[in-house]
Amino acid sequence: MAPEETTPTGPRNAVVVLLDSLNRSAVGAYGATEVETPNLDRLARRSVRFDDHRAGSLPCIPARHDLLVGALDFPWRPWGSIEVWESSIVASLRAAGVATMLVSDHPHLFETGGENYHTDFRAWDYQRGHESDPWRTRPDPSFIGAPVAGTRWHPYDDSRTWFRGEEDFPGPRTLGAAASWLRRDAPHHDRFFLLVDEFDPHEPFDVPEPYASMYGQSDDDRTLIWPPYSAGKPGVVSEAEGRALRANYAAKVTMIDAWLGRILDALDDTGRWDDTVVVLCTDHGHYLGERDIWGKPAVPVYETMGRIPLLVAWPGMPAGSSSALTATVDLHATLCDVFGVTPIHRTHGRSLAPLLRGEASGIRDEVLAGVWGREVHLVTPGSKYVRAPVGPNAPLSMWSNRWSTMPVPDVPELRLPLPDERAVLDRAPGTRVPVIRQPFAEGDLLPYWAWGGFSGHHLWALSEDPGEDHDLAGQGTKAEAEAVDHLREALRTIDAPDDQFVRLGLE
Repeated sequence: MAPEETTPTGPRNAVVVLLDSLNRSAVGAYGATEVETPNLDRLARRSVRFDDHRAGSLPCIPARHDLLVGALDFPWRPWGSIEVWESSIVASLRAAGVATMLVSDHPHLFETGGENYHTDFRAWDYQRGHESDPWRTRPDPSFIGAPVAGTRWHPYDDSRTWFRGEEDFPGPRTLGAAASWLRRDAPHHDRFFLLVDEFDPHEPFDVPEPYASMYGQSDDDRTLIWPPYSAGKPGVVSEAEGRALRANYAAKVTMIDAWLGRILDALDDTGRWDDTVVVLCTDHGHYLGERDIWGKPAVPVYETMGRIPLLVAWPGMPAGSSSALTATVDLHATLCDVFGVTPIHRTHGRSLAPLLRGEASGIRDEVLAGVWGREVHLVTPGSKYVRAPVGPNAPLSMWSNRWSTMPVPDVPELRLPLPDERAVLDRAPGTRVPVIRQPFAEGDLLPYWAWGGFSGHHLWALSEDPGEDHDLAGQGTKAEAEAVDHLREALRTIDAPDDQFVRLGLE
């Protein structure tokens, strides 16, 4: 969809705060009562709250591809950097004279597979020490009693010892640095785009006081900061451990909420609400024991993971809510609309501007979502259809000229094999640039996002069954047949790879 021309009454600037693994159930504006989020709620009071916003490509880096590139990632490849036939919106903004700034503590942006998402920004500020960031070669010898525990060494074990007070943690440093940029540098630019890519509340769920005991955590509870990645196995996490993990997650949300307030204060003090669109979003949710699922394991994308919060404050428009179905790629289209730029590659988003300006009640009829190599999800207003492979998880291809998959710093031996003699040159949809297409057959080692079994096809009538408790698949109903046809057509619309149709039984 081509972007509309920016109007004189529209925003001149944009601030996007992208959190990682933020659950709707943890945000007061979405009805949460057990987690304190006064600043998220403060932002919501001047925003449109989107109630049916969806993740498209999962997990972390694929979701950032959807946001910054505007093209669904998961049908073609797993975790990977921006490809040579496409471009980040940031490159278009720089060419249009917009000042672009990234402030982030997200370690995967600086690892293989995510290393070029930051390069087109005019400037970027990386706050070190979160999760897998190889920041320190040794622990601080003066530190006593790190509240961490695990079965093997992790880079965070060293980094954590260098944090003392709240202001030393990567999340507070990131949000504080973004607020400082808004006060110090933004006033010197005619137009600007600020992306705050904040890795919290992603694990480790490690926080200092006063948050460490805010939700009833004991000293022992504080050591439970790494949730397991476990799919539907009762007893992996005890009831007491589950309470502690959820409390520590809530504590991290509240700590990040407090520092989000500094960004809101900076917008208040500099008068930016009148000329700046402010977006608060996330890449996906995080399972915290729902259906005995923890982390982000190989399971269908249930509502906890896929239905995500989105708040958008648009200058001159009143606060409210929207029930329109939207997806992460739509944020890319909205930014193109705000700044009047046109992507050079094929994209899949639709601008939210008509919704925000009250000119439309909907912009799309479906959302395609998933993880590469796993189930494909078709979300429509009021329903979700999940299609798994009908036999072996094959054939399957990975399309990439930047061959990589997510590295695991503390398991360096886990690497995807190189392309082999079966690889061919193909063309990705909308491009004449040759791309390596590597086929995988049954028995091949796949990128590990595709590991694990499948639970079959699923169909939920979300309008009547928001908890996904009553699976309607396998009953031969008209609704299921229509969902199959709709999914087939949606995949054809984006020119999805032919092997996706074969493995899903949609030929």
